[in-house]
Formats: sequence, C-alpha cells, structure tokens
Amino acid sequence: MAMASAAGDRSRGMTREEKKVIFASSLGTVFEWYDFYLYGSLAAFIGAAFFSQYPEATRNIFALLAFAAGFLVRPFGALVFGRLGDLVGRKYTFLVTILIMGLSTFIVGLLPGSASIGIAAPIILIALRMLQGLALGGEYGGAATYVAEHSPDDRRGYYTSWIQTTATLGLFLSLLIILAVQTYLGKEAFAAWGWRVPFLVSVLLLGVSVWIRLSLNESPTFKRMKEEGKGSKAPLSEAFGQWKNAKIALLALFGLTAGQAVVWYTGQFYALFFLQNVLKVDGQSVNIMIAISLALGTFFFVFFGWLSDRVGRKPIIMLGLLLAIVTYFPLFKALTWAANPALAAAQENVRATVTAAPGDCNFQFNPTGTRKFTTSCDIATDFLTKNSVPYDVAATAAPGTPATVKVGEETVNSYDATAAGDKAAGMNAAFVKGIHTALHDAGYPLVRGAATVADQKLDAFVAANPELSLVPDTIRAGEKKVVAVADAIKSKILTAEEAASATEVTTYSIPGAGTYTMVADPAAVSWAKIIGILFILVLYVTMVYGPIAAILVEMFPTRIRYTGMSLPYHIGNGWFGGLLPATVFAMSAAAGDIYYGLWYPIVIAAMSLVVGTLFVRDTLGTNLNAKD
Repeated sequence: MAMASAAGDRSRGMTREEKKVIFASSLGTVFEWYDFYLYGSLAAFIGAAFFSQYPEATRNIFALLAFAAGFLVRPFGALVFGRLGDLVGRKYTFLVTILIMGLSTFIVGLLPGSASIGIAAPIILIALRMLQGLALGGEYGGAATYVAEHSPDDRRGYYTSWIQTTATLGLFLSLLIILAVQTYLGKEAFAAWGWRVPFLVSVLLLGVSVWIRLSLNESPTFKRMKEEGKGSKAPLSEAFGQWKNAKIALLALFGLTAGQAVVWYTGQFYALFFLQNVLKVDGQSVNIMIAISLALGTFFFVFFGWLSDRVGRKPIIMLGLLLAIVTYFPLFKALTWAANPALAAAQENVRATVTAAPGDCNFQFNPTGTRKFTTSCDIATDFLTKNSVPYDVAATAAPGTPATVKVGEETVNSYDATAAGDKAAGMNAAFVKGIHTALHDAGYPLVRGAATVADQKLDAFVAANPELSLVPDTIRAGEKKVVAVADAIKSKILTAEEAASATEVTTYSIPGAGTYTMVADPAAVSWAKIIGILFILVLYVTMVYGPIAAILVEMFPTRIRYTGMSLPYHIGNGWFGGLLPATVFAMSAAAGDIYYGLWYPIVIAAMSLVVGTLFVRDTLGTNLNAKD
C-alpha cells in the first residue's frame, strides 16, 4: 500500500499497516541482534565446550576465525544481501537473513562439544558463526530500507528510529535471559550445560518473527520502481563503481557511520568491559547496571528520531559526536571513582616504573587474542595494564637486560618468556607474586585468596612464603582433603611428575595464602552514580544512532539503496567499532594509562564530526520516490 507523504501528516497517527511494518521489522531485528550478542556474552562457556581441548596454536586459529566471523564478514553480508535486496526485493531478502541467523543460533545450542565429536565441533561452530555475521550484514539494511520506504517523508526519522532501538534491545534481551537462566540453574549447572538454553530459546523468537514477516507486503517504493522498469541490473557496480554513488558511500562511512560506531561501542560495550575488566566490578553486577541504563535510555532512540523530523538528522548526530568528544575523559574518570574508589585513589598516588632495554616494548594490538607478547617489557606492561596500574616506561636499561618494575620502594624483575624456556612458569609465578605484593603494600585493592597445597609440597610452600609465618605441623594437624591424583593434576595442584605413582593426594586449604586478585569492594560501589554515568553514555548513543537510518536511506537512490547504505554501515560498525576494544587496550598498554585508549573513539568521532559537518548534506524532507 502506498502511504501518504504530504507535509502536515505529522498530526495524524500511524496507520495500522505502518505499525505492522515497524513492529515486524523491529521485532525480527531485535531477535537477530539477540542471537548475535549471545556469542560474545557466552564466549567463555563456548570456548570451554569447543576449543579448550586443543593445543594453543589450534585454539588461536579458531579464535581468529570466530573474530573474523563476528565482525569482518558483516560487510560481505551487506554486499551479498544488499545486492539481492535491490534485485528481488526487500521483504524476501530480510526474511532469508532472519532464517539464516535464527537457525544458526539454534544449532549452536544443540551442537555437541569437542569432547564428543572432536575437531568437527569447532569447525561447525565457526561455520555457523560466519553465517550469523553474513546474515546480520544483510538484516539491518533490509529492515531500515523497508521501514523507510513505507514511511511518510516528514516522519521517516521517527519511523526508522524504532529499528535503531533493536541493537540495544537485543543486547538487553540477551542479558536478561542469561541472568534469568543463570539465576535459576545456578552457576555450576549453567557452566556445564545451561549456557545452551539462551541459544535454544531463540527458535521461539525466530518462529514469531518469521510468522509476522510472512504477512508483510513488499515496499511500495520498490514495487513502483520495478513496475516502471527502473531497477538496477548490477547494484554492486552501480553503487560503488560509479563515482557519484561511491562518493556518497564514502561520505556516509567517514562522515557518519565510523563516528556513530565508536560512540555506540564505547557507550554500550566498552563501558561494560571497562567496569568489569579494568575496574574489577563483578560481572553479574555490571550486567545488571548495563541493563538498567539501557532500559532508561532506549526511549531516546525514538525521541531523537522524532526530533530529527523537525530539526534535521545531521545536527543531532553531530551534537552527539561533539558531546562524546568533549566528555569521554571526565565521564570515565568519574566512573572509576564511582565503581572502585580505592583503585582510583591508588592510581593517583602510586605509579609504577618499567625500566627496559630499547626496543623491548611492543605495541600490543591483539584483536583476536592469539598473538603472544614474550619480551620482558611486554610481559610487565601487559600485567600492569590488566591490573589497571598506571606506569611510565624508561627505555634506559642495557641491551639484553630483563625489564624491571618499580612500585614504591620495591623493584621486581620481569623475564623473557622465550629465553626462559622450561623455567618460564616458575619465573612468571615469582614475577606475579612480587608485583602483587608490591601493589598491595602500596595501597591497591588486592585481596589474597586461599591456596590449595598438596602435602608433598607443603614444606616448600611454607619456605617460599615466609611473610605468612606458616607452621607446617599446625597446617597438617588441621582440616585436610583427600582427592584423586587425576583431579589434583587437572586442578594444577600437582604435576604428573610430582604425583609419581600415587593414586590419592592429601591437600590443605590455607586462607590468605593464594594469589592476589584486584577487586572492587561491593560496599564501595555506587550503583546510582554508575547507572547515571552509563545513562549519559547511552544517551550519546541514542543521539548518533537514532536518526542515522533515516539519513542513510535518504542519501541513496531506490535502485541501489539496500546495497549502498548497508556497506558503509557495516564497515563502520563491524570494523571501526569492532576493533575498538583491542585498539583501546593496546593504546592504554603503550601509554601506561587506563584512559589513554579513549583517544581512539575520540579521534574517530572527531573525524566524522569534521567530515560530516563540512561535506554531508542534511537529508530532511527527501522524497524517496524522487531518488530513483
């Protein structure tokens, strides 16, 4: 059904057909994002089921492929399904994408682990993951184009903004279902098999979405174009092989989607990573905080989409970029004080100094987690970065000299993992213990857990930890536990050589004698302040993301719209956004500053602010039927 686009239609409500179009498109896209996010949220459990039994080199290959499937293949999905959508229609193409995504996700929930079917398990998993990435690459462009082509010209920002809520709602839904299943089953059952339940639930969501989408009609704008014989016979070459269209795609990428992507990933994903991995807040609490902030902020996607129909798309997006650029540093510093004030105070008062030989320190860009950094400087800086310790690097040591780390008045020697050979494990244990002790003494919020020690290693353990003033006879006279030698080896209490021919091992649990862990004291975590800061970050996301579907579809002619808008969107979000966590970590490690990596989203956002302000034309009021 063709729909009115006359100015003045703002006063009327949505028609029943328009509501159906928006609901069906948005619901299906929520489910697709839900499916996509499950893999990232449950990566640790998936890794244990499919990858952990293989040698490190094999695991690294699988990790690389999983990463590629998750982000790098999305633009290829945009090309494949964008071309299909411009040739045969919007409705059938994004019906295919949701079937691929939903079935791939459901099969992951059923797929036996590597313990059952060997290497076939991770290979099948990677193939399914690639199908997910390809499907997602085609879904967003199809949904946004379909809704836009059903929208009145003067309400397109409002209508398409409902599509913009879907990624956040998909993340929100995945977090809720994971939390619900984990709470109901308990952590042990969830780790053993319960992590599969959220994947299996997706088949119900898929069924609802497909049923609704089957009842939809093709986009009226696309139907009219086909009836008039104006469709493109080669959407790819026309969209990117002709400069007049390729220029639009480049402006969309560098002037809009790249900046939108880094603001989006910083506000929703990096904030989660920062709280959990940098500030050491427990994962369940972080998920709840993120879920609350998303619930509070989601309405603003629609609000800014609606506002863009009045003041324009471009001003709102550019303002969101500007606010992010100006406030990211103070907001993340405020987040540190709200989440872990003891860590914030320690960072202000104590900096470590890494003294290394020239050339011993490398830029630790590691997007797939497969690259190993083995020099003494890299081992030291990687450890300090992961423990959120600021530091300075002095490249003044003699060539060939292992790096040292000075914290307060204590100096700890690092080691070269390659040169250490078989002694690397012991040298690492000594290095970690030394740094942790120095940091604890300097005021960092480190808690030492219990140590489980085998009887035959107890005397050596006591001798190696004189600061604990332990008495072996007192420990042996206390509580003990007898475990099978296979379990002791599996838990790394003993090595196979140390166990010798024994069948059982006597072990002791010694409180406060284990490894240190950086923690955020739950009593000191300010939930209200954290949620308030997260809400501001999400608000920026809604400003840059709410109106962007409308401006993207309005930039391209109907004949290549699906193809033209999908590629810059997925390059921006899949590559500029997808590489954000690894880039931010590498930059922070290079600078010895947990906030330094924020320059990555700030610089990319600034690029889009400049390019967008100077070269991107606001598209408010565009008649899509006139862009054939």
